[in-house]
Amino acid sequence: MSITHLLPGRLGFGTAPLGNMFRAIPDEEAAATVAAAWDQGIRYFDTAPFYGAGLSEIRLGDVLAQHPRDDYVLSTKVGRVVLDETEDPAARDLGEKGGLFEHGRPNKMVNDYTADATLRSIEDSLKRLRTDRLDIVWVHDVAQDFYGDEWLAAYESARTGAFRVLTRLREEGVIKAWGLGVNRVEPLELTLDLDEPRPDAFLLAGRYTLLDHDRALQRLLPAVAEHDVDLVVGGPYSSGILAGGAHFEYQKAPAQIVTKVERIKALAQQHSIGIKAAALQFALAHPATAAAIPGATRPSRIAEDLAALDEKVPAAFWTALREERLISADAPVPTA
Repeated sequence: MSITHLLPGRLGFGTAPLGNMFRAIPDEEAAATVAAAWDQGIRYFDTAPFYGAGLSEIRLGDVLAQHPRDDYVLSTKVGRVVLDETEDPAARDLGEKGGLFEHGRPNKMVNDYTADATLRSIEDSLKRLRTDRLDIVWVHDVAQDFYGDEWLAAYESARTGAFRVLTRLREEGVIKAWGLGVNRVEPLELTLDLDEPRPDAFLLAGRYTLLDHDRALQRLLPAVAEHDVDLVVGGPYSSGILAGGAHFEYQKAPAQIVTKVERIKALAQQHSIGIKAAALQFALAHPATAAAIPGATRPSRIAEDLAALDEKVPAAFWTALREERLISADAPVPTA
């Protein structure tokens, strides 16, 4: 199982910010950002119903509908159904991610990983995205950060519901691939231990970055390589703290993370490179990583990401990170 043959490049666009993550983004700015990604050659776009209660999908679909469907790769997620009835977005229970999309649409969202809900979610996403098909579908957030001690119950519901439906849809050619999209490694390790079903790839956000990679490096990445399951890295900038922002894990960064980032920045400055280049190239250096999908809400950020991908990072920088124990000694780094 693999998705490398599906992906048009190693850099995609993660559209969580288009759901008004952290702030209310004007429609015009969101549209201009997607258009900038397209104009600069990005052809893989990832979204989810969760992002602003469908807002990200709507905004993404409005722009992509202007282009031939065969010219881009599209992924979205299942596990949450967006309803017509409304609620206060700021009052939603989002586990550790409280308030993340308080500026999103007020439509109520229901967590549901059953077979029927999976099919409904896909149907609704197709309408919001203004398309007739999805390439990749991720089962979203069956992990501790949203469900706490009840996460295994949510996972089991997905295993007997969404996993089986998506396997059937893949076999029927309705979708090309499926997997899990989470912020924790444990659900992915658990899935790899199953005899059936077999996912094609995983979308892992925030767990293989400059700031947090030890657990994934030691256990998960060797296992995905053994099972020929690709990894898409979401959140390569750790919710923005590695790109000049103030958030880590979708909340205000704690002092120890700020200190670590400052140490990495200092080394980057010594070697005359940008910290975004270091973060993005580190995430992509592992052989199991098929792509990274940083998010953006301003058109200028797309050009920054592409420049970061191509920037030359000297080997001495990676050596310095290892010597100061800012990255694992076992972590693969880019080679010249």
